[in-house]
Amino acid sequence: MKTVHAYAAREAGGKLSPFTYELPTIGADQVDIKVHYCGICHSDLSMINNDWGMSQYPLVPGHEVIGEVVAIGGAVNNLAVGDLVGVGWNANSCMHCNQCMGGDHHLCTTVEGTIVGRHGGFSDCIRTHWSWAIQLPKDIDLKKAGPLLCGGITVFNPILLAGVKATDRVGVIGIGGLGHMALKFLNKWGCEVIAFSSNPKKKKEILAMGATQVIDSTNPKELEGIAGSLDFILNTTNVSLDWNSYLTSLAPKGTLYTVGAVLEPMAIPAFSLIMGEKSVTGSPTGSPAAIRKMLEFCSRHDIYPIVEEFPLSQVNEAMEHLEKGKARFRIVLKVI
Repeated sequence: MKTVHAYAAREAGGKLSPFTYELPTIGADQVDIKVHYCGICHSDLSMINNDWGMSQYPLVPGHEVIGEVVAIGGAVNNLAVGDLVGVGWNANSCMHCNQCMGGDHHLCTTVEGTIVGRHGGFSDCIRTHWSWAIQLPKDIDLKKAGPLLCGGITVFNPILLAGVKATDRVGVIGIGGLGHMALKFLNKWGCEVIAFSSNPKKKKEILAMGATQVIDSTNPKELEGIAGSLDFILNTTNVSLDWNSYLTSLAPKGTLYTVGAVLEPMAIPAFSLIMGEKSVTGSPTGSPAAIRKMLEFCSRHDIYPIVEEFPLSQVNEAMEHLEKGKARFRIVLKVI
């Protein structure tokens, strides 16, 4: 048995407080990871508040983990004690269904979230299946890498799935925790990148992140000015928008891709899709292989999120900072 020291919420919306629990003997296909850093994602806040109706308490959040392998099961042969790894939203999948065997482990019908029915990375140790402990590239910045494991792959995977080309003209809606990483990815991908923002005061900052042009999403004339010109638009917001305005911005055969968890049904006019052979789609995070590819891309091009760091002992202050919308742009907890 191994004692884990963590911070947990005891009830929906509750503050996080010290919590200990015991890990049983490690399984043959499992790894234990000493947590060095853990990013804070808005999904952690949603889980604490039980916004999605699947939280179990006490709940230890944290699914953007950077750490060191400290124990491995007998069947693990791709990792060794001392390896530096990252763990994102998922911690286990069945490894035998069509999705897993096809490389889409994140679409496994029995995939297990790192903080869904298990305890996460606001702690000194987590346990995962070996396949979801992603070995980190050499020389990656451990302090900034955590948010790549969830927020980063959430916006990187659509670039792969949609077949975005370096010659494409693309758009990103919402330049926050997810959107600012999308700008960095698409810029280094080689695209002309249009940022949609409702805050004109952020224009200079957004251009510095890699946008070619910033469109005021509250200004109909600016939206009309790019009508029919974008091959791909990535929505990172979780609010309802005037979807037809963005569909109109797409070129024929263009794709509107959403990764923002919009809780209301999306009102999509049929003729806006039909007449231009346009599509609307979405995705969750990504497979272990996609995460590896993203980390290598980040390492090659020196791509990192903009982060603020808090010690784990100040986790409640960090969560409040996030909840009040003050994070610029991601928050990382330093555990050791």
